[in-house]
Amino acid sequence: MKAEKIGTEIQRITHCQVLWDKYSRDFYSVDSSSYLVKPLVIVFPRNEKEIIKILRFASKKSIPVTPRGAGTGLVGSALGRGIILDLKNFDKIKVYPNYVQADAGVLRGTLDKKLEKDGKFFGPDPSVGPYCTVGGMIATNASGSHSLKYGSVIDNLIGVRIITSSGKTINLPSKSQFDNKILKMINRNVQKKFPHVSKNSCGYRLDKITKKTDLQKIIAGSEGTLGIIVSAKIKILPLPKKKILIILSYRNLEQAVIDSAKIVKLAPSALELIDKNIIEHIKFNFPTDTGCLLFVEFDKNIEKSKADLGKIITGTRIIKTLTKKDEVKKWWNIRNSALGFSLRGMTPNQSLPTLIEDAAVSVEKLVLLVDIIKKISKKYKLDIITYGHAGNGNLHIRPIIRNKNKKMMKKIAVEFFSKIIEIGGTITGEHGDGLARSEFVKLQYGNDVYSVFKKIKQEFDPKNILNPDKIITTKSNMAKNLKV
Repeated sequence: MKAEKIGTEIQRITHCQVLWDKYSRDFYSVDSSSYLVKPLVIVFPRNEKEIIKILRFASKKSIPVTPRGAGTGLVGSALGRGIILDLKNFDKIKVYPNYVQADAGVLRGTLDKKLEKDGKFFGPDPSVGPYCTVGGMIATNASGSHSLKYGSVIDNLIGVRIITSSGKTINLPSKSQFDNKILKMINRNVQKKFPHVSKNSCGYRLDKITKKTDLQKIIAGSEGTLGIIVSAKIKILPLPKKKILIILSYRNLEQAVIDSAKIVKLAPSALELIDKNIIEHIKFNFPTDTGCLLFVEFDKNIEKSKADLGKIITGTRIIKTLTKKDEVKKWWNIRNSALGFSLRGMTPNQSLPTLIEDAAVSVEKLVLLVDIIKKISKKYKLDIITYGHAGNGNLHIRPIIRNKNKKMMKKIAVEFFSKIIEIGGTITGEHGDGLARSEFVKLQYGNDVYSVFKKIKQEFDPKNILNPDKIITTKSNMAKNLKV
């Protein structure tokens, strides 16, 4: 069907705003990833009934439907060729003592402001901060700097309400027959084949489902492939009364990650890393031999933790010790702007594609991950920018590619992912599969687990209209549809 015909029909059955002009289609053809995929129409449903009508129409006509929050994802999860469902009208929030009920379109910044008034906060804190949405954070199983202590979205998701491709509204967890059916597909042998890492956004997180009251967790990281998230019940916590942020200077990555495995045993609330490629763009007088920074934060047992840290970091320098709220926030903004700083040194024919940028291993194996990065850098004669969540063993690795050499990109990805899986890691710790990594999900888990993923997808979305070719795919999309 043509865009105009689809748009006119959706307007007729729902009366909600529908766009299919060139400007709108171009705008929604990109997100924060390296990809460009032009949709047919963009729809802004106002309530669940309109979503149900849209999904039933799309299912009948076999038109793909891709839900979208703020478009801040890095792997093309929110891009699709059919109908884009922009959920910005789903913006209600209700705060309770230990949790919040929030609609999918609620912006993280709006949620933070509302919670702060009650002295509360939501643990996962993606670096895009105020600009992502609740639905997007759930769909990618977002994490962030403080997930070391407070977990990823999957660890904070109490319940979720979704609408499946057939137009059925489902609350997870529940006591329904549907829940029983999904639970029967998950067994211990399958769960044993998941990597032993603290963060993982690859595939469907069956390893986190041990009982019926865990079934909502199957939606965390599902990228809109199982159902349209309309609202969620998420855990909130009291804001810490005090914090201390200690910034350490290291000569190289190797020593920083060796120390990270020791520092993490002190239970910091955050342990982050940025390399020299980023440091050189920060306006601060660092020691001339600074090759890497660690950001170490404690929000409990501060004095003891500070003293214990001093015993570990004998071979490095303390650049800053910060306790004032504004100063702590300023330096966290520097860390969260790592990707932006990376882009400052780029030339017009260079790019930082999102291909191998999100691997996670156990923190004890970070030194092996750094070795893999060094070998790829040397083999392909590439500069590689490295930053990320050292405490979680989750580093963001950005090779600087000239002229978008697609053959090289694919070769690097296959080599890198194979080595990450060999050392027990995951190919994506927090950003998800999307267009960049879905073709490698089977490589990550093997046939047995992947076959269960396909059965689960079939149960939720029998006609395969919900964000097709994300997580489950037979196509190679990693090097396709890249922005020129």
